[in-house]
Amino acid sequence: MTETAAARVRELHLYRRYFDLVAARRKTIEVRVKYPHLEDLTPGDVIRFRIKGTDETCDVRVKRVTEYATFEELLDGEGPAKINPASSRKQQLANIREIYPAEKEALGTLAIEIDLLPQ
Repeated sequence: MTETAAARVRELHLYRRYFDLVAARRKTIEVRVKYPHLEDLTPGDVIRFRIKGTDETCDVRVKRVTEYATFEELLDGEGPAKINPASSRKQQLANIREIYPAEKEALGTLAIEIDLLPQ
């Protein structure tokens, strides 16, 4: 992987089902809560997704970061097929809220458009 001087690499954990979709280029929007450590995420940054407890990783370049107030607004704004083409909007919302309870969602939500980098 070649990085520019300005690119920052951040490591984030990803569940296997989402990791596989990213690695297959089927998932192009990553959903996160606006935690303080992600507030300065910008286009050009690199995210190294890791399956927790393994050495398995894949790197993506951030193309765009868009903030939404709720997960519902995010799904409507981005389109569920870009987030998880294998699940319905209703199922995706349930899955996201299982990962991030209401108090986390209240921090704001981020849609991170990503592009898989060559391995």
